[in-house]
Amino acid sequence: MNVLLTSHGSTGDIYPVIRLGRALVEAGHEVRFATVSLFRDEIESAGIEFVYLPPDWDQSGFAEAMRDLTKARHALDLIRIIYSESLPFLDEILETLQRELVSADIFVTSYVFANLCTLARQANVPCVVTTFAHNVVPSVSYPPEGLPRLAAPAFLRRRWNQVLWKLTDRVLCWQINRVVGEAMARHGMGRAESFALEPADLALVTVSAKLCQPPRLWSDRFKFTGYLRWQSPEDAALEDTLKNFCQNEAVPILTFGSVTFDEARKVMTRFMRNWPAGKKIIIQSGWAGLTIERPNDQMLRVGRVSHDQLFRYASLVIHHGGAGTTASVLHAGVPHVIIPHIGDQWFFASEVKRLGVGLEVKRKRWPEDLPKAVRMIEKSKKMPQRARDLAVELAKEDGPAAAVHALEQLLRG
Repeated sequence: MNVLLTSHGSTGDIYPVIRLGRALVEAGHEVRFATVSLFRDEIESAGIEFVYLPPDWDQSGFAEAMRDLTKARHALDLIRIIYSESLPFLDEILETLQRELVSADIFVTSYVFANLCTLARQANVPCVVTTFAHNVVPSVSYPPEGLPRLAAPAFLRRRWNQVLWKLTDRVLCWQINRVVGEAMARHGMGRAESFALEPADLALVTVSAKLCQPPRLWSDRFKFTGYLRWQSPEDAALEDTLKNFCQNEAVPILTFGSVTFDEARKVMTRFMRNWPAGKKIIIQSGWAGLTIERPNDQMLRVGRVSHDQLFRYASLVIHHGGAGTTASVLHAGVPHVIIPHIGDQWFFASEVKRLGVGLEVKRKRWPEDLPKAVRMIEKSKKMPQRARDLAVELAKEDGPAAAVHALEQLLRG
């Protein structure tokens, strides 16, 4: 089959789709990935055909957009910012996708941009969305994220949750139509009619079914596949540096991935002031450009590197709670300290706590509060063991194969 993939955003949005594309290529399918040029080299190195979509930003441009997203007050505001950022480029995006859909057998887009499925329906092409955050999966077992739970008998709770999901679906569609409705109309797409409940013919939820799937799904169009993880290449030279620094000792690792925030230099100065003297830590600079403010032989700063390679040296990982980083730490079998900054990162912090493998530290005072959280984990016997046990279970799953099978089944009908 000929598969057209598309996604926008940071590495956390793009890497799972690259992994899906690679799995499809390995299964003998033709795959194109329409996205921004920042990720072209990695897409093509995976054997996937690249199709250009705007904007043609470098990493600093996307980092600035990420800073804007950290200012969102709630999920509805986040959707507004995301769609507003896309608006100047939307006509070209839609025209390109309409052209590419002519030769596609199946179309896969990000859950955030489920409105693009309208293009696939116009072309009589089955449409699929992917989501790496399972809090968007509707279920009568719980209300939408951030909305109140009802203290009542089970049948009343289920009815309450059902009403809230339907209301949420309408409100999200209203927000999308308000921002990009005119642009969609210019391309004959009509208005967004369902975002949360019926986003596509199939919704691939790319997390572990065993760890994350709710007892009741809204419909069978939502399928939990397991994680889709794509890694940067391992670095042999860096491996020697890591070995020499760690000296056979597992150490804490700090990484905020593609998250950016204001006054990063001042924040890291506070971190340096509060981190225990003589205690080793590895700091990944990431998109925020985290720095070590003065020479310290107990601190090692690294740049872009495979999480699997880096986390082999971790006693625990301090991170932002991004979906991809959370998945990598779970697979590494070490505890988390999560410092959420944006969107679903608070949800992943709650999931890590639910699974018994980590703690959350508030963003406002994380440089001051982090050492205490690290000490708590290092003194715990249950948390590291629980993390190792979950990693063993995750190693049994094959998310890419499950996702490919689901797409093949959809096309066969």
